Amino acid sequence: MTVKTTLSFTDRHHQFLSEKVGQGVFATQSAAVAAALEQMMQDEQERDVALSALTQEIRARMETPRAAFIDEDDAFASARATIGAAGRA
Repeated sequence: MTVKTTLSFTDRHHQFLSEKVGQGVFATQSAAVAAALEQMMQDEQERDVALSALTQEIRARMETPRAAFIDEDDAFASARATIGAAGRA
């Protein structure tokens, strides 16, 4: 279903839309706006997925007993060795 609406744009935005239509990137200004909205919707969905995954990881780590923590020297030893070797090369 298509809904007709009225939108207002700044001169800058209108010029950009007109240029993209003129270049053949989009068939119409409406198509360009629809593509921008679709991208915004996709970005929001991806952000929600990432935040959910981050939330789950934080919760899982909060449940990790302190005895299972890894000492920072052990955790970064390999990276420090690699950086040191690169600095000597």
